[in-house]
Amino acid sequence: METKLRNGILPFAIVTFIYFIVGFLTTINEQLQAPLKFAFLAEAGNFKNTFTTLISFFFFLGYLLNGTLASKWVNAFGYKNTIIRGLMFMISGLLMYLCSSWFGDQYPHLALHFGKVVLPYGFIIFVLGSYLMGTSAAVIQVVVNPYVASYELPGTQPVQRLNITTAINSIGTTSAPFFVTVVMFSGISIAQIEIKQLMLPLMALIGCVVVVTLITRKLHLPDIAHTRAAAGEKLEKSIWSFRHFALGVLAIFFYVGTEVSIGANINLHAFELMDSGHPITFFGKTDIIIGGVDLGIHALLSTLYWGGFLVGRAISSFFSKISAKTQLATTTILAAILAIIAMITQNLWFLVAIGLLHSTMWSCIFSLAIKGLNKYTSKASGVFISAVFGGAVFTLVQGGLADVFGSWRWTWGLTVVCELLMLSYALFGSRIRAKDLIN
Repeated sequence: METKLRNGILPFAIVTFIYFIVGFLTTINEQLQAPLKFAFLAEAGNFKNTFTTLISFFFFLGYLLNGTLASKWVNAFGYKNTIIRGLMFMISGLLMYLCSSWFGDQYPHLALHFGKVVLPYGFIIFVLGSYLMGTSAAVIQVVVNPYVASYELPGTQPVQRLNITTAINSIGTTSAPFFVTVVMFSGISIAQIEIKQLMLPLMALIGCVVVVTLITRKLHLPDIAHTRAAAGEKLEKSIWSFRHFALGVLAIFFYVGTEVSIGANINLHAFELMDSGHPITFFGKTDIIIGGVDLGIHALLSTLYWGGFLVGRAISSFFSKISAKTQLATTTILAAILAIIAMITQNLWFLVAIGLLHSTMWSCIFSLAIKGLNKYTSKASGVFISAVFGGAVFTLVQGGLADVFGSWRWTWGLTVVCELLMLSYALFGSRIRAKDLIN
């Protein structure tokens, strides 16, 4: 019995650890927006915010274009081979980041010119790497979500397993902002950042992912029965014919849109407030200096936002009797209220607090959307992951609005809209129609 349990936990642990890496690198990609804005976009004129958010846009473009491709790989090659392909994309993306930092250091004056706007080639290379990293994250998530939701771990239900896995993912997202500030840029002022400082940390990250890939190839990762179509099997129905799934895809589009926008853009808003003479304070202090290293309030904002995911997911993993529908409805209402308060008061700590509420929304929406899909699950996961493109759309739209309004303040109205739309899914859209039940 003990051996069976150990064998049962190991595949779950492997997939969860790889998901940790995805969370860590996803947040690093977001946190590099502000440093790269200073390093690459000093001559981007009035479009600095818009160009900066292209980093997140292209990352999530990888989700849109390659999510369904990943589900086809799952059906054709299985979960293990697909996750290895995702890791290979990750290595390719990190190599592009490395190339970007080297090119930006060696050839800083090579750039595209649009009138008075100067866009360095090093920045363009980084954006392409961001697309590869997004593709990697999409492919891996297409494996992780249905695998964890369908994996039979004794004493757990799907939403619990997803919350456990995403809690580990949140350890990665929580630690990443300080990795960028302290390790990559040595805690120096953001205005003094040099792009060559990325090179050694990126080499180390590439080495780590290569080791993880080689280990994963050697490990046993069992397939999950009844979650994907058999080879050559034709599915009778369109995945879009399941209303609760189709509306769930829309809900996740809005969820990731607001989740990523806060995580990626809150530090840009913090810098704006600092430049206007209203810096963010933490217990009365405008900076955090430990051992001569400035950890940065902006990094703390993002760290605590993503840290809220870790805390919320850890707590909700014990909610065995509270339905996904109830959790989603409650958290979206509270998040909308906090976003409104943040706009009125210009206090970004209210936005940080939303991380605690966002923590369970992914698990709730995903488990509600794939409920009862059986052999359609792997295909559904690919389509579902494509909706993560919302992170690209809303981050870019918010950056554009910040340029138009001349401030980030009222752009958080997008968060309020997204929360209310997710609330409507919890209350109405998640209901399964009788004709959508699969025997």
